[in-house]
Amino acid sequence: MQTAMSQSSVSDYGKRGTVFGSLIGLVLFSLLAGVLVASLALPSILVASRSASASIGFFDNLPGYLTIDTQTERNQIYAQRDGAPVAIATIYDQDRQSVSWDAVSKFITEATVAGEDRRFWEHGGVDVKAIVRAAAGNLVHKSITSGSSTIAMQLVKNILIQRALRVDDPAKKKAAYAAAIDDTLNRKLREMKFAIGLEKRYSKKEILLGYLNIAGFGGNTYGIESAAQKYFSVSAKDVTLPQAASLIAMVQQPNARNLSDPALYAANKERRDLILFDMHDLGYIDDAAYQAALATPIEPKLRTPNNGCLYAADAKFACDFALRLVPTLTALGATAEARAAAWAAGGYSIYTSIDLNQQDVAQNNLVASAPPQETRFALGAAAVAMQPGTGRILVMAQNKGFDNSKDGGGPTTTAVDYMTDKQYGGSIGFQTGSTYKIFTLTQWLKKGHTLSEVVNGTSRAFNLSSFNSRCVNSDGQAPFVFHNDSPGEGGMMTVATATKNSVNVAFISMAQKLDVCDIRDTAKAYGVHRADGAELGAQPAAIIGTNEIAPVTMAAAIATVGANGLYCAPTIIDRVVGPDGKDAPGQARSCTQAIAPNVAATVAYALSAVMSSGTGTPGRPRDGVPIVGKTGTTDDAAQNWLIATTTKMSLAVWVGNTDGGHRSLRKITLSGTNGYNTKFNIFRNTMTSLNANPEYRGGAFPAPDPALISGRGTAAAQRPGR
Repeated sequence: MQTAMSQSSVSDYGKRGTVFGSLIGLVLFSLLAGVLVASLALPSILVASRSASASIGFFDNLPGYLTIDTQTERNQIYAQRDGAPVAIATIYDQDRQSVSWDAVSKFITEATVAGEDRRFWEHGGVDVKAIVRAAAGNLVHKSITSGSSTIAMQLVKNILIQRALRVDDPAKKKAAYAAAIDDTLNRKLREMKFAIGLEKRYSKKEILLGYLNIAGFGGNTYGIESAAQKYFSVSAKDVTLPQAASLIAMVQQPNARNLSDPALYAANKERRDLILFDMHDLGYIDDAAYQAALATPIEPKLRTPNNGCLYAADAKFACDFALRLVPTLTALGATAEARAAAWAAGGYSIYTSIDLNQQDVAQNNLVASAPPQETRFALGAAAVAMQPGTGRILVMAQNKGFDNSKDGGGPTTTAVDYMTDKQYGGSIGFQTGSTYKIFTLTQWLKKGHTLSEVVNGTSRAFNLSSFNSRCVNSDGQAPFVFHNDSPGEGGMMTVATATKNSVNVAFISMAQKLDVCDIRDTAKAYGVHRADGAELGAQPAAIIGTNEIAPVTMAAAIATVGANGLYCAPTIIDRVVGPDGKDAPGQARSCTQAIAPNVAATVAYALSAVMSSGTGTPGRPRDGVPIVGKTGTTDDAAQNWLIATTTKMSLAVWVGNTDGGHRSLRKITLSGTNGYNTKFNIFRNTMTSLNANPEYRGGAFPAPDPALISGRGTAAAQRPGR
């Protein structure tokens, strides 16, 4: 009899076929596992379907083994305190600290085996019994992946995930990651083959430890050591029994069972208690320990966040500056891409030149004299100390606290580093006022002029076209009236007197006998550049400090005088220790003889009067250490500077408006004193502390060139380098 199959019957038949196909796949999977363990070969008689054949072909093409990689680690940034390195910041893509077997509690290793792979010590990487059980248990769900992964197989999966995350190409990274986590027969076969290979290549302890060091524990926390520290504020070797079980409870579902949120505690406890049951069942713990652990409530002791310079223990702006320089370190690789990859992989220790003892003194002085809570105007202040002859930065401090978080930290904090160039997280710089006169003075002496020559310091109009200028065209511009800072200044005076008293128009008169572009080039030789990256201005007004420059740049410039004409570019990273424990250089030293020694000695001679009886006198430490320097005040005293140096230490202090405003510091009281004096108080107290350290205490400056003082003698200015 001929019958017709209904549409519904066809549908039911298809469903039965799908279930039947899943059953075949599950049974085959179990059979394959047994064969794998026995011989790592798949006899052709097991090829019962097209899909199984494809899987076997996939399996045959896999490499024979996988290695346990070195995993992504934390990076550390160090400073110095009392001559010893001190870690101030932790930087990482993944919060991981790989540890040795002896650094992991027995509770943890036993909880891992009990909860994740109770026959771990018996099988060879694949647990056939578990696979068969999972195959039967998951048939109804049409799944072939749940409940059968050994620790070795989980380690394989994690290794492949981590390798995928390190792929540079976004498309390839996505594909590799998907392949590492897809719920497919091929993925399971791959994990099985690699797991067996791991068991042949590594000891059981190495595999278990490798798993504990790579596993995720929620968010950006990886590895048992970082997990123990994050959730319980202890090392992995010191966790208690219930803590160990809670930690291992996370590994299957780290984002659903971690202890960062009380809403997740119940899920963690449910899994924790099952692990404790398994530990008791396997004889790892006795009845008393089991019952006590079950009765222990979930009580995490969360570690405060620690990733980034925001959480640095000290010197946060210095940390941020160093961090922004890491991509330039050749110790991390020959190319920008290689350096970025190396830093992301981690394990580096960056040792900075910051002296925390002196850093703290400067920081306290800044906060006391230029209160960060000032609300009448945008008050900023900074201090940078540097070693002449090396460029090593010892102090980078400012009055505002560092906060680069999304929401910020309020008016007493900022993410802007007042001390550095814009490209390193700094501002666009601040006008330097009369500190810039150092470069006109230097060019004056380089051209053979003397300190005893007389110039006219009277305020008056200047025809801008009267200035020699090979790089700036001033033709057709209206005359400009240059003024002095104080009405009583002016008249005819020597260059030495003009320098001591910082008479603006006297320096304008000096510039008329020079080329303003040569003055600019002399400033460049001192390492001076604009903080915003634009070309250094060379117009006549620049002679009295209209260029916006960062304090670290001015600290390096005045340090050139302290080093008898040797300019050294600022550096903050002394050395780098890589993941292999080997030392490598930090920032490369870059020093040049910017000005001839006899010129530098004569500049120092002129600037010594500034600090002994001139405009810088209020900032002098009066501790017997020879010091030379220059003050700087812009129009309306909106920006105020004192930069000075000994033969061993330079210090640049800036106090002013951070928002482009023109609030005069002469017309406001800060911490009980006129705001104009704030720079002196900060400088004096900070330099006194630096000089008190024998390592930083300077000595006598070289004698000046008599020919450059009075014109008598035989020597003219030497060329740089001689």
